[in-house]
Amino acid sequence: MTDTARRPAARPFLKWAGGKGRLLPQYAPLFPREIGDYHEPFLGSGAVFFSLCPRIEGRAYLSDRIDDLVRTFEAVRADAEGVIRHLGRHTYQREHYYRVRAQNPARFSPAGRAARFIFLNRTGFNGLYRVNKSGRFNVPFGRYTNPKICDVDGLRLASAALARAQIGRRGFQDIPEWTEAGDFVYLDPPYQPLSKTSNFTAYTAGGFGEDAQRGLAAVCRALDGAGVRFMLSNSDTPLIRKLYKGFDIKQVLAARAINSSTAGRGKIPELVVRNYR
Repeated sequence: MTDTARRPAARPFLKWAGGKGRLLPQYAPLFPREIGDYHEPFLGSGAVFFSLCPRIEGRAYLSDRIDDLVRTFEAVRADAEGVIRHLGRHTYQREHYYRVRAQNPARFSPAGRAARFIFLNRTGFNGLYRVNKSGRFNVPFGRYTNPKICDVDGLRLASAALARAQIGRRGFQDIPEWTEAGDFVYLDPPYQPLSKTSNFTAYTAGGFGEDAQRGLAAVCRALDGAGVRFMLSNSDTPLIRKLYKGFDIKQVLAARAINSSTAGRGKIPELVVRNYR
């Protein structure tokens, strides 16, 4: 992917709860100097992938369990111009938002479906992704001042960055099967709640409980044993510190913007775990 170094840097085309765009300045010195094959199984907005793309010498393997998110990345990679055309038909209006939200995404072409997802993401409340028990997207309309629904240049740059990436729906449990010694894996799972009443991880479909956190830690230890480098982000909690004891653990400060009240926002310490220095 070194050819991307000659282009302007790609950037996320989605807003995403828990996205890492604002943390990249703190993350930059923590990434490996050289990256061969790159793996990211909790893709989200892809902020870390887009940031590292010019340095990836091999292939990128991107994955997420949210089907509409994966379909959107696939469509942007294959037909950015089609996605742009469909996005041009959307307007930032409350009535239009709820009309689009009520539509069945299966009725659309891949580009139209991706445009619908991007529109709802860019104009819904705080970039949340949430579905009801029937699997229907149910995030309310967001209040913004002139939101940018279609980032034409951003979509084209993202399409170019994704051209050599493999995009899929694999779970984190599969990582050891498709990595080799020397590969780099970045993991951004749903965070361990800071308290029993914490709802920050509510944006994740299906939940990600303590058993999943323990399973992920076991996967990371397997990667370490196989010579695969990994970097993981998570909450600064006693459980996470215990699960990753023995690895390099650093603390960073992250802004929180999920809460609708300004009192619920601010800087919160998070952890970055690595098996390399």
